[in-house]
Amino acid sequence: MSREPSVTEQQTASGRQIEACSFARVDAEAGDRSAYDAAQWAVVRRMIHATADFDFNGVTRFHPRAVTAGMEAIRAGAPVFVDVEMIRVGLSAARLGHFGIEAHCLMADPRAAERAQQAGTTRAEQAVALAAEQGWLDGAIVAVGNAPTALRAVLERIHGGVVAPRLLIAMPVGFVAAAESSEEAMAQQQVPWIATAGRKGGTPPVVACLHALLALAEEGDG
Repeated sequence: MSREPSVTEQQTASGRQIEACSFARVDAEAGDRSAYDAAQWAVVRRMIHATADFDFNGVTRFHPRAVTAGMEAIRAGAPVFVDVEMIRVGLSAARLGHFGIEAHCLMADPRAAERAQQAGTTRAEQAVALAAEQGWLDGAIVAVGNAPTALRAVLERIHGGVVAPRLLIAMPVGFVAAAESSEEAMAQQQVPWIATAGRKGGTPPVVACLHALLALAEEGDG
């Protein structure tokens, strides 16, 4: 008899079988993963599954309280703010809705472009500024997977005591300031963080990270 899947699982038996097989292959081929505890590995495994990139076993780093903070935020229905629409639309609406979570992105907001033009900055920076003004960062999960300027804008407000997210996911990708801004995120201890060291990051690992935390939060409620 088939069982009813949870909201954070694949919704068909075939899908669950394929995912389980993929996870088993990741486990078999990942090599040494002793740097991570079981919950952290569940996050890294899903990031590898989403990217087919085993480098995430090693470059992914965790603040000691990161997974716990993420699960607590999810169970509390904390909002999620992301730097680009690709991440927002990649998140499962059903999985977010199960916890009453709303995901926000202001990169496409015309005000961000107008402010960036006037200030000589980037839309990503101004999107963060707008989000802070609207109260979307304080007590939120903030996830950056593309724009180092967005990450630095978030960090500036954390350091200044303007906002206090529950969790910071810092995985900007690229060749200009991505690695440096990730290091800056890991250097601060005011907000728990999950980050990638170096140039690797992007939408797929951030979405996978968030989906892994959603699954862990649901398991913990079971």
